[in-house]
Amino acid sequence: MSTVNTMRAIRQDVLGGPEVLRTVEVERPAPRPNEVLVRVRAAGVNPTDWKHRATGGFLGEPPFVLGWDLSGTVEAVGVGVATFTPGDEVFGMLPYPWGHGSHAEYVIAPVRALWHKPAALTHVEAGALPLVSLTAWQALVETAGLEAGQRVLVHAAAGGVGHVAVQIAKARGAYVIGTASAAKHDFLRGLGADEVIDYRETDVTEAVKDVDVVLDTLGGDTSTDSLRVLRPGGTVVSILPVGSPEFFTEAERLGVRAVRMLVDADRAGMRAIAGLVEAGDLRPTIAGTFPLADAAEAHRQGDTGRTTGKLVLVVD
Repeated sequence: MSTVNTMRAIRQDVLGGPEVLRTVEVERPAPRPNEVLVRVRAAGVNPTDWKHRATGGFLGEPPFVLGWDLSGTVEAVGVGVATFTPGDEVFGMLPYPWGHGSHAEYVIAPVRALWHKPAALTHVEAGALPLVSLTAWQALVETAGLEAGQRVLVHAAAGGVGHVAVQIAKARGAYVIGTASAAKHDFLRGLGADEVIDYRETDVTEAVKDVDVVLDTLGGDTSTDSLRVLRPGGTVVSILPVGSPEFFTEAERLGVRAVRMLVDADRAGMRAIAGLVEAGDLRPTIAGTFPLADAAEAHRQGDTGRTTGKLVLVVD
């Protein structure tokens, strides 16, 4: 059991499989100016978590505590924080990639990474949303400039980013096409997808044409192949930040736009997401919840690549 000056966190000291994740007791941090100490109630687990666990990714060698999503209660505020007071319920995404650490009982967050948790959401739902919703919002709205009446293709539309992107695109008045295995088609139609394509049975580049925006959540050949479904001047936004330079050279040849991006912590984006929730246009699907101590099991499920929606750690 944690004492008043310590907290539990899920730390890894080596790279590897889910078994490297351990529950440890560490010192509870204190907020500096313009920082907030949040008592974490729920924290999403995302593909970037299990990729960093296995490879180190942007973070390099451990030890580190993973986790970027959070929903919880303000415990204390640093000097100069005017937006929140202790007891406020908040949600948000820690700055990516070096702001990690939400898979713990408490975490420090920059005040501008947080927003007030919508009353319509439980902490589990709110903890599932930030990273995937900011990714989809920044890709579709801020980067691609999605407008009503445009056609959007979302790859892996039943996944964490994908199922949120479908809802955001529909809220913007777009016509939405999603790819997923056949078993997930009814789920996507329930979210508002206008067309669903079984990528296992159908060549998407042959079945889809005249698209204004593609959200590529897969990378690899999918990025470059997706350029061929665009209208002239259309945009493919890939949320995988590295890949073949052919993605850009082929886009130039075809007269379309190719963009790679990483999600960024952003209060304005969180306010926009909260607004969609409050309007009834956005709700996360929870694939599974796990106690903090069972983080390794959440990673094992994530490693399968077959989840629909989001995995979430629940902190007692």
